[in-house]
Amino acid sequence: MSVNQSPDVHAGTVRTYPPIGWLSTGALALVIIGGILMASYAPRKAPLGIEAAFLVVGALLLACAGVLLAGLKDFSRKTFITVFKWAIFADLITAAMIEFAFVRDQTRGASLLIVTCMLVVFTLSVPTTIAFTVARYAQD
Repeated sequence: MSVNQSPDVHAGTVRTYPPIGWLSTGALALVIIGGILMASYAPRKAPLGIEAAFLVVGALLLACAGVLLAGLKDFSRKTFITVFKWAIFADLITAAMIEFAFVRDQTRGASLLIVTCMLVVFTLSVPTTIAFTVARYAQD
């Protein structure tokens, strides 16, 4: 087993998975840090360089997780989709409330665009992590 794969004992066999959960969690951590930095400047204009870098790296990590997820074989996609749709529903509500707070605090222009993109990564990364973790242990 390589360092980048985690074992899953299922029906007497060992299945290995790429680090999808770690990648999506890393994306989440980066956009949360970036969002906290942005919020610390509200309602003033925040410097956007570091926050934009966190956003780009987080989006890349999430995209890598998506590519790895799409290439999985012997994986319960039905369970993944079922869990993902309920988790994303809950996260959409959370993301909408956070977006509302930034708009209410007069965040505009590039700052609002970066926050909105961070919220998209947030909204996709949490359900990806939860659904992958559940589906990897599901028996179809």
